Amino acid sequence: MAYHHGNLRRTLLDAALALFGERGTFDFTLRELAREAGVTHNAPYRHFAGKGELLASLRAEGFAALADASRAALEGASDDPRARVRALGEAYVRFAIARPLHFRLMLHNPLGEAAASSPQPRRRANAADEQQGEAFGILRDTIEGARKQGVVRDDLSARELALGAWALVHGLSSLAVAGQVPADEPRLKRYVRLLDKLFFEGALHR
Repeated sequence: MAYHHGNLRRTLLDAALALFGERGTFDFTLRELAREAGVTHNAPYRHFAGKGELLASLRAEGFAALADASRAALEGASDDPRARVRALGEAYVRFAIARPLHFRLMLHNPLGEAAASSPQPRRRANAADEQQGEAFGILRDTIEGARKQGVVRDDLSARELALGAWALVHGLSSLAVAGQVPADEPRLKRYVRLLDKLFFEGALHR
């Protein structure tokens, strides 16, 4: 992997994704990462205190990309609250298929208790959590809009309903990334419509 001056951080992040893709685990060392990136073994420490901090940065990057995809989906959706929730579901599955490594990493805590006790890695982890909160907040706020229009039940909070919707679409996304269900666009839309039906029927009945 070629390293271009001034782009070391991006080079290291891409190398980490490549190693994760090859191995399916996070068991590589920063020395191995440096070798994969074609830089000196000390180079990773210019940007990251350790591997956990680097992986936390990738988590933040993934959630930021998901939030961007969610906002774009809503911009292209109609004002119908159900259609807007469905648009977010489709965006989530497409994101997982387009960025399977980020998707697999996003809900994994790569820091561990020891690394998380250090200030700099903890800041990176907090940044990832903030990005996760932003992405989830888009879904929660969209469902809150549906609640205000009487489309979903009002005895559950928007957060509770959003967690239910997230669980449904995350399960489908995990199956698609694992190759357990076809992920072509027509079937993707059909699957999300099925989840939409399951979610809204459950969200309407007490």
